[in-house]
Amino acid sequence: MPLPSAPTKLGSRLKNIPDELEVDVVIPNKKRLSRKSAPKVENKEASVNTSVPGTDEVISTKPASLVNEGRIRKIRHKRAGVESGGVKKLYVLDTNVLLHDPLSLFRFEEHDVYLPMITLEELDNHKSGITDVARNARQVSRSLDAMMQYLTGSITDGVDLNVLGHRDCTGKLFIQTKGFDVKIDLLPDTKADNQILTVVEGLQRYYADRHVVLVSKDINMRLKATALNLKAEDYFNDKIIEDTDLLYTGSLKLSDDFWEEHSKDLQSWQDNGSTWYRITGALASRLHVNEFVWLEKAEIPFYGQVCSVDRDTATIRMLRDYTNPKNSVWGISASNREQAFALDLLMNPEIDFVTLLGQAGTGKTLLALASALTQTMEMRRFNEIIITRATISVGEDIGFLPGTEEEKMTPWLGAIDDNLEVLNRGDSTTSEWGRRASNDLIRSRIRIKSMNFMRGRTFLNKFVIIDEAQNLTPKQMKTLITRAGPGTKIVCLGNIAQIDTPYLTEGSSGLTYVVDRFKGWKHAGHITMQRGERSRLADYATEVL
Repeated sequence: MPLPSAPTKLGSRLKNIPDELEVDVVIPNKKRLSRKSAPKVENKEASVNTSVPGTDEVISTKPASLVNEGRIRKIRHKRAGVESGGVKKLYVLDTNVLLHDPLSLFRFEEHDVYLPMITLEELDNHKSGITDVARNARQVSRSLDAMMQYLTGSITDGVDLNVLGHRDCTGKLFIQTKGFDVKIDLLPDTKADNQILTVVEGLQRYYADRHVVLVSKDINMRLKATALNLKAEDYFNDKIIEDTDLLYTGSLKLSDDFWEEHSKDLQSWQDNGSTWYRITGALASRLHVNEFVWLEKAEIPFYGQVCSVDRDTATIRMLRDYTNPKNSVWGISASNREQAFALDLLMNPEIDFVTLLGQAGTGKTLLALASALTQTMEMRRFNEIIITRATISVGEDIGFLPGTEEEKMTPWLGAIDDNLEVLNRGDSTTSEWGRRASNDLIRSRIRIKSMNFMRGRTFLNKFVIIDEAQNLTPKQMKTLITRAGPGTKIVCLGNIAQIDTPYLTEGSSGLTYVVDRFKGWKHAGHITMQRGERSRLADYATEVL
């Protein structure tokens, strides 16, 4: 199958040049080469003429004295065409990449994409069903079918990837139309993965001047490709951030000299029972709305929340002290700084979306439930609490569960029952009958729902808790968050260090996705919980195991 390389303007002007020739062409800054009649470059200053062996062509270059004022472009001519240093790569996609991200076809910018025939065959095998994998397979098939409607020539010439409106991708899509006379003796050709590797090997031999790269989410597939001296990469476009240590934490420690440094332009006032500060300087421009700032050097610690940022000016509101039992929420007081920040976000009626990250035992579920019960049972802000989570097993699946939707979900939400038991301990003087009545009243306001039936729903005046959100994909997270109607608050809880969903990593988790995308929105807040409060045994186990 002829797969033409991307020609350059200079290459279209060169005629009868030997198979291999390397020429240095100096291109001055802010100037363009003139190639109206011949590739000869005229310049008023002295130039160095380079003749091409076997032709009458002459390529004129700038003198060496001007090298520092321009840039050197390497031009290598071969039978396949002339390609500059920015050679288009040819990415061969494994099926799992398309099933993981149905828009992966349009994520390779100026480079070309190649689909082996076995990839289309596997897409066809996965298209049936109601799972996310089946939906993604059908979406890819629909995209390919829509692109084929714009095909004007032969499929061997490829079809532009931007015909469906994806302007960033300027490459072409190629589909395998014939086999390659290549056989890898080390691998049996009966397996689909090995057939894809055979295609990559054939492309690498047929187009030796191009960078052919296999893209796969399968680690073993990439290992086999590397062993065969084939280039292979993971699919990185789904990763929101490469290093999770750089993920937004929602809080910032102020420098010890913060008050002295900002004392000159500092403004403060009292309003609505809170103390407000307005600071000006370079620090303000780096802050995000609803980010927490703190300083514990002084005798009285300072905890504040950024309420607005305007260039180099930021307004900070001093927080209520949730560590004080007087400000307890459903009998729960904050045990550390991050828990106080979390309670402020959970109890703030202006915050519609909250994400809490942290290791096991940091109190994420307990604080979310306590604030939900307070605002539902006492303040009447919400009329119901809805709890859901991804049903991903840590070990082997126990099979189908009997009962209604809530009964099926009960084993998955055992942590909710544990925390409700803590919240419903009540006063020691309360009778057993009183505790039972209170427990029944609380449970009458809690609904446990499965994620499988969320599409098409709209939640009005609900407090929605999404537990174990690190196991959700960005698409699933979008589906859940867009269920929110007027008066609804959504809280996502999770630990990105405990992901059980295949093909999801810390960088590509839906929880990481929403933390990064909602950063700085005035109606959303995030905090990363640092310190465990479950027990000394749990804290020590987290540290050493």
